[in-house]
Amino acid sequence: MIIYILLAFLVFFLMEGVTWLTHKYVMHGFLWYLHEDHHQPKGHVFEKNDAFFLIFAIPSWLCIMLGLMNQVFWVVSIGAGIAMYGFAYFLVHDIIIHQRFKIFTRWNSTYVRAIRWAHKMHHKHINKEHGESFGMLYVAKKYWEKVRKEKELNPNIK
Repeated sequence: MIIYILLAFLVFFLMEGVTWLTHKYVMHGFLWYLHEDHHQPKGHVFEKNDAFFLIFAIPSWLCIMLGLMNQVFWVVSIGAGIAMYGFAYFLVHDIIIHQRFKIFTRWNSTYVRAIRWAHKMHHKHINKEHGESFGMLYVAKKYWEKVRKEKELNPNIK
């Protein structure tokens, strides 16, 4: 049982790399058509970009369902790891960063501020070229340093 739990967490952490690669080469590549409205919002509640939820949810669901049906529990663990990352992505990207749902609006920790800066720098490029910061949960050192410098200059920032 412990090995399956560890495998799920390993997949969760590996999903950051999968997300980075998918974001850079698929979303900013041949499926830009679906991702474009995320960089150039039209003011709609839903975006074509939301279709990427299915692109990640379907393999997760299939792994969990088929793994359970065939009692291949390492496959269930892979699906669970993908699902956990999907939930974390939704929480961080849609709720904390873009605030599509008005909860957790006051989170202002160093980590959250660094993630927001990284994402802001990603969105400064409204076209698919010349992007940066394609991951979600891992934040590059330069954004941590930017937040630390802000705190040094303004001691009222927590």
